[in-house]
Amino acid sequence: MGSLGTTELVIILVIMLLLFGVGRVSRIGGEMGSAIREFRKGLRGEEGEEETKSS
Repeated sequence: MGSLGTTELVIILVIMLLLFGVGRVSRIGGEMGSAIREFRKGLRGEEGEEETKSS
């Protein structure tokens, strides 16, 4: 079992576009991006709190 190649990723993207439509796929992508940003902010915030607690 190998990793996904470019061809497989393109096929998956085309299937997603056919199932959900362009508008919904772009909205899902935007929501995933904002979720990842919030997760990273949370990680940085927790690290900052740990540093101040130990001081």
